[in-house]
Amino acid sequence: MASWPVWRLRAPALLHVLITQAAAVGLVLPVLLLNSPPTAEEWFRFAMLGGTAAAVIIATSVSIHVRSGLRRDPWTVHIAYLAAGGLTLPPNLLVLLLLGPALHGVLDARPEPHRWLFVTAATTLAVFAARGIVGWEDPAWNPPLIVLAGATMLVVRALVVAGGRWLRDAAASRADVLGEPIDVLLGVVAVCFGGVLGVAVLREPEIAVLGGPMLALLDLAGQLPHWRRSAQRDGKTGLANALHWDRTARAELRRAAARRRAAALLLLDLDHFKRVNDQVGHLAGDAVLASVATMLRDSVRKGDLVGRFGGEEFVVLLPDACPEISRAVAERVRLSTAALVVSTRDTLGEPRELRGLTVSVGVASTVRFGYELPDLLVAADAALLTAKAGGRNAVEFA
Repeated sequence: MASWPVWRLRAPALLHVLITQAAAVGLVLPVLLLNSPPTAEEWFRFAMLGGTAAAVIIATSVSIHVRSGLRRDPWTVHIAYLAAGGLTLPPNLLVLLLLGPALHGVLDARPEPHRWLFVTAATTLAVFAARGIVGWEDPAWNPPLIVLAGATMLVVRALVVAGGRWLRDAAASRADVLGEPIDVLLGVVAVCFGGVLGVAVLREPEIAVLGGPMLALLDLAGQLPHWRRSAQRDGKTGLANALHWDRTARAELRRAAARRRAAALLLLDLDHFKRVNDQVGHLAGDAVLASVATMLRDSVRKGDLVGRFGGEEFVVLLPDACPEISRAVAERVRLSTAALVVSTRDTLGEPRELRGLTVSVGVASTVRFGYELPDLLVAADAALLTAKAGGRNAVEFA
């Protein structure tokens, strides 16, 4: 138990996880012990809804394994059938329906079980909160209450999960903590489909089978934000990759040109980075890149576009930045790099602390070179070469 990854969480994050799971267990046990046995009709309704959900979970998991793919959080499909169950099943059968998220965790062999256990507990709290709004024993089919219950289900789950992510990593981006707008839209779609499915199951339980393809489609749609982020991010640093950064920077420069606002481009190159790879190891080099990426996010302004250009090169676009602002940001990045201490391991597995890292920075401004990205990159690259030739650990303007 001492080696479980959960114990490596920061104390506030660990406390949040334990409280969430304890609260979920504290709600589940009384529901199972104190509620009256379900009727045959309720059992049949559960069998149709739960069987359809289980079939979708198993089928999609097998498909993922066959394709050697990696599934992220399949939360949309769970939200849909749990919303339907919250409107049509007694509380004790609703608890059994909550085994669906746990089934996904088992079938997908999560590398860190504490995470899906935490998410399952958060989903449990959200489902119970929504059920309390429509009525615990006998749900009321009142449209305003149903809408409020659906919103509560989404908000409670989002807040509990986002709180855990933020406590685990306070430096995480807003998108990593709260998700993106498409995540919200998918959640709303899942809840709405769950409501429609609930109406159908209440009248004709067998019709739940027809909801299977829609649940599978929701599962697939729920992966879209993760696939998009994976396609846009550099795997080692989490920053925008070169292609995504290029596309975003061009759009930002078009906006700057239309508003006649100055912008600047920073091209950064870690000095003597090859020595880290050769002397300490490539894994240590990856640790340095990740640390520099975190430092860059903390050192630039909100709204600045940071990307990894390739190798040990990084690039930053500074919208609404006159030459004085761009110089201040570049100097802050240079000083922050020099202050970095990177904890890693060498090729023998021994712990090492890497210090004395430096960076050379070339800066180009739209004031001189205009708003075309290729022109700014060429100018910044020339300034970077000047900084390298002058002894490194320097900021040079084109």
